[in-house]
Amino acid sequence: MVRFFILISVFLISCASSTSSSFTLLPERKEIEIGQSYIPVAIEEFDGLYTQEEVQNYLSQLGTTLTKHTYRKLPYRFYLVNSEQVNAFALPGGPVFITRGLLLELENESQLASVLGHELGHINARHHARFLEKMVALNILLGIGSALISDKPYGQVLIQFGQIGAQLLALKFSRDQEREADKLGIEFTLKAGYDPNGLIEVFHIFKRLEKNRPPEWLSTHPLPETRIRENTEIINSLSLFKELIKDSEDFQRVKRLVLSTKPSFDEFSKGKKLYKEGRKDLAYRHFLRSVELWEKNYQAMVYISLILLEDGRLNESFEYARKAYAIVPNVFSTNYAMGLVQFRRRDYKDSIKHLEEARRLIPDNPDVYYYLGRNWEALGYRQRALEYYKTAIELSGGTRPWEGDARERLKRL
Repeated sequence: MVRFFILISVFLISCASSTSSSFTLLPERKEIEIGQSYIPVAIEEFDGLYTQEEVQNYLSQLGTTLTKHTYRKLPYRFYLVNSEQVNAFALPGGPVFITRGLLLELENESQLASVLGHELGHINARHHARFLEKMVALNILLGIGSALISDKPYGQVLIQFGQIGAQLLALKFSRDQEREADKLGIEFTLKAGYDPNGLIEVFHIFKRLEKNRPPEWLSTHPLPETRIRENTEIINSLSLFKELIKDSEDFQRVKRLVLSTKPSFDEFSKGKKLYKEGRKDLAYRHFLRSVELWEKNYQAMVYISLILLEDGRLNESFEYARKAYAIVPNVFSTNYAMGLVQFRRRDYKDSIKHLEEARRLIPDNPDVYYYLGRNWEALGYRQRALEYYKTAIELSGGTRPWEGDARERLKRL
């Protein structure tokens, strides 16, 4: 066995000590709770979970290898999401996300490890938690979890929940925060046995992509030339006597799997764009093609179900909603689609079951409250329906086509 020594510069030690000694307003337990509450929001915002179990397992295993060397022992979780954006991000207290678009741009495992290590650096430096402590009233942060799991809807708290989530998912880091996350990321990847030069390679990939279409990652993670130079100098200053991991067959196999589903997601993206433009007949064709190309594209199935429902093709709509739910039963979109279809089928109790699960996952969606109100009204529970209509209107902000109907129902009740 070849003997090796790795000498890590003093900056890593000082960086690590700074993450554990700073005074904190937000208890770690609450930080974890808040981060986990926004996982379903992030999944929907970035086009859903990638559904190949082998791919998700690989990402989790790689992430776990890195977290063995982090300073904060948190319930870390790693997700590949379907978005074609070139992006990666984390949430407070442990969740880390990487987009399908970014994974397909990476060339080897050390680059992926560096991306995950960098996001773990943000978590370990408490950058998200510090943002919350600075920007959000502490009483809101401490009370948000208990309010969201209550049986009664709290309109104002839900509005605050949505506002905080939007800021977390678009959180822009300062150059000092990026520098701190880079240093910690280098440390974590190095201790896990990966070549830290993967980070520099990722930066050069982003710079190359920037010439045509700037990666979304750059909008939240500034990348001046000085950052590349500083991190190159840091890595070169380390005495590396161990043969570090650059790549693996596992990474290449996973990338091939994800690449094989790209045609399906290309069709999905075309369909989604047309759907937003109101050109639903054309969108429908692209969504159908998307499912033909990959039978596990559950997000395309959800859109197909909604389009068929609008056209009054109730049985076909139910079949697509059911298929999507069977693939991924624990996300907002499949539960919402099932809840909406079952309401139209007058299966009110089953509709309530799915809509309540959708509400648990994303508690500030006004459509969910409106259709819960419709279900409870149909079952004769007037007071419960009234509460849901009130919350639906409060959350909608005048943007939903059903708002006039909801107000009429409130008057009648």
